[in-house]
Amino acid sequence: MENLNKQSAKNIWISCQKLNEANPFGNSHQSVAKAVAHLGYVQIDTINVVERCHHHILYNRIPHYKRSYLEKSQAHDKTVFEYWTHALSYVPTEDFRFHTRRMNSVDTSPGSWFGAVSKADYTKVKKLLKQGPLSVRDIKDDVLKSKEHEWDSRKPSKRALQLGFHKGEIVIAKREGMLKVYDTIERHFGWEKKPKTCSESEYFDYLIDRSLRSQGLISLDSVCHLYPSQKPKVAAKLAKRVREKSLVEVKIEGAQKVTHWGRPEVISVKPEASELTHILSPFDPLIIQRKRLQMFFDYEHIFEAYVPKAKRKFGYFTLPVLSEDKIVALLDLKTDRENKKLLIQSWHWIKKEKSPERKKTIESELNRFEKFQLG
Repeated sequence: MENLNKQSAKNIWISCQKLNEANPFGNSHQSVAKAVAHLGYVQIDTINVVERCHHHILYNRIPHYKRSYLEKSQAHDKTVFEYWTHALSYVPTEDFRFHTRRMNSVDTSPGSWFGAVSKADYTKVKKLLKQGPLSVRDIKDDVLKSKEHEWDSRKPSKRALQLGFHKGEIVIAKREGMLKVYDTIERHFGWEKKPKTCSESEYFDYLIDRSLRSQGLISLDSVCHLYPSQKPKVAAKLAKRVREKSLVEVKIEGAQKVTHWGRPEVISVKPEASELTHILSPFDPLIIQRKRLQMFFDYEHIFEAYVPKAKRKFGYFTLPVLSEDKIVALLDLKTDRENKKLLIQSWHWIKKEKSPERKKTIESELNRFEKFQLG
């Protein structure tokens, strides 16, 4: 059993997130594949008050990032693809076989959402895809229906395409803005058949290794984020690694009730505090696991986009600011694309973190962030 103070625990996590390095992955479109492979996933979201989160997350780790980098990685190099983790995300193509377990489960147990797709609609989209890649806009002959959900479409073909995507028969080959262009798995990747599905044991090892790489210190909650049913098998794997001495149990100051684990060589290094400042997306891997964020940083992030306007304290799409090893401020920003400006709608300091020096540092990062937004 190892005991770590909260400062050391934060430094390890920030270091494993590569937020303590100015240029951890290089500055080319190949940097995207390296970043996604290290993090394990980069979440996708449609909100574009500022730049969409998948670009924003990569920007914070690739200082001269361009949106075209992600397009090249997905559509041309094919080193990343879209699939579901805890949410729709970009994941490394080299990890494809770890995702086929979920794909196979959708095929055998489609549930009510995909179970409603008619055989005729699915056959139609598969037939259309034989002619080449297509988006839902290319399908003109659907009999429109009423929406069952605000995220649904009036076109039955859209859900049929989604079914093929979740089954792993259809891939999102590229995006035109946020419009998905679909293709068959085999044609997109040039495969004769999909990679062989990993075993259950390999899958749980993959979840643990992915978390260790990007988090440094892991808990059952952090490995099994939004999938609590996985905890018993992950716990068994962790216990085995502790017996083999490839992992050690860790108790973090102020969070002793939650057991963490880490690799001995990671815990022994104890990296120095970061000197960098980042304006983070609320979907950044450092922010998205809210309980973990609060445990390490004593900061609870509330995503107020789903809060009625009258009840918001900080703003619709508030961005946390990580300065060195602390969340120091919250910025409610909006990109005015017509007038080519980044608007600061509100600026809130956390606790007693305000200082002239810190404000100057954040303003400098805001200038860089504005150039990225409007570039």
